[in-house]
Amino acid sequence: MKYGFIGNGNMGRAILCGALDNKVINASQVIVSDIDAEGLEWLKGKYAVQTTSDNKITAVNSNVLFLCVKPQYIYSVIDEIKDSVAENTLIVSIAAGQSIEMLTNAFGKKIKLIRVMPNTPALVGEGMAALSPNENVSDKETEIVLNIFNSFGKGSVVAENLMDAVTAVSGSSPAYAFMMIEAMADAAVIGGMPRKQAYLFAAQAVLGSAKMVIETGLHPGVLKDMVCSPAGTTIDATASLEKNGFRSSIIEAMKDCMEKSKELGKK
Repeated sequence: MKYGFIGNGNMGRAILCGALDNKVINASQVIVSDIDAEGLEWLKGKYAVQTTSDNKITAVNSNVLFLCVKPQYIYSVIDEIKDSVAENTLIVSIAAGQSIEMLTNAFGKKIKLIRVMPNTPALVGEGMAALSPNENVSDKETEIVLNIFNSFGKGSVVAENLMDAVTAVSGSSPAYAFMMIEAMADAAVIGGMPRKQAYLFAAQAVLGSAKMVIETGLHPGVLKDMVCSPAGTTIDATASLEKNGFRSSIIEAMKDCMEKSKELGKK
């Protein structure tokens, strides 16, 4: 099995390095192409993978081909490689907002395609990825790609019509979490805590809380109630958050995100 990666940017590299570091695939199975010679040299030096500046070479030598390029470049890359992609090649696209139908039309032939929406925490081994395979992809082939994304976070198969919701709840949501961490740290600084220490406390609290949701399986509301002692500090804080529209502001922001995602998918 040969794995090809077209694009060696942050996300493409996170996927590849995560799979290599966790031994889901090995370096001898990998070929990577990119226009950034320095980046390819770093990758080759660290993992001894095969590299090239020619996308066609990567395409023709891959059983599983990851297209890790930005949406504005995806169609020029497809136009470049479409005649070099074998019929049984499994194609994985991480281009945001680009539907299975749009990508298939660009290839102009029957293809095996999995559309993926990853997120930036993949860079630190805690990614969340949604996978939507087309009708030509077998369960075994889906499992191969799913195992790669599970190696540096979590992956889940979703219907493609949920991709706009995925964009809002995991693709874009790290930005909401960063804003919350920043606001929490600002408040701690007001309380006298040094800035660096404030970020550590805020970030670790969010990290630990997320881990509790995943590992305990308890409803977030139940976990919230466990922290809110009667007549205590936390219930006053949550009441203030509700008074200022905390949950409704998040819901409205995510609805706006979904609408924008739908618009981008039509272009």
